[in-house]
Amino acid sequence: CIERVDEKITEEELLQVVKELAEDENVHGILVQLPLPKHINEHRVLKSIPVQKDVDGFSALNIGNLVMRGGSPPLARPCTPWGCIELLKRYNIPIEGKNAVVLGRSNIVGMPVAAMLQELNATVTICHSRTKNLQSHLLRADIIVAAVGKAEYVKGDMIKPGATVIDVGINSKPDKTRKRGYRLVGDVDYAEAKQKAGAITPVPGGVGPMTIAMLLKNTVNLCCSNNNIDISQVEAQAKAATAPSYPAY
Repeated sequence: CIERVDEKITEEELLQVVKELAEDENVHGILVQLPLPKHINEHRVLKSIPVQKDVDGFSALNIGNLVMRGGSPPLARPCTPWGCIELLKRYNIPIEGKNAVVLGRSNIVGMPVAAMLQELNATVTICHSRTKNLQSHLLRADIIVAAVGKAEYVKGDMIKPGATVIDVGINSKPDKTRKRGYRLVGDVDYAEAKQKAGAITPVPGGVGPMTIAMLLKNTVNLCCSNNNIDISQVEAQAKAATAPSYPAY
């Protein structure tokens, strides 16, 4: 369900909405759309979401379990980073032993995706606004995850031939040929990068749909966890339901 509230809602009123959803047994995941109005403490609101319903995967416990080796797995994983990893896996892009550069260190993408790449035995370098000689780091990368929030920032001459490029950015660029006056571009100059990369995600239509898919997967996982349902059985049933059927002769 979608709970629409007025932007003038008080912080206490919003916390009450989250509390009611947290207590509702029919709700398996809670996502608070960010950013919040300036008069509301974003950290306090997010902290009020119980980890059992943290469908975004951003709670301290989920992030802690993500980065801690040998501990309990997180109940949910941050959706966009998880979508990036799923793309690499589905397209059989080798990760183990590869040099991966994450451009950006946000809590939403950069830091979680770096942890997930390390979890899969990549050698990870995190680059950011204070990184010196950025191009030299990128040219060594077998995998680049760009999440810096700057339109077409990564150029073709910054990419090693054959590298895999995951572009998380979504930026608007003025374009008088478009009805709306702009077009969407990523953090990577796609036209230049595709001449060098072995594989590259488009913007839009690349990472975005994967974020939604992983959000749904988190929701199912939380539902199963909260109701003591074996997720492997659910996955098996889903696979059987979507398997092609052929007429008998």
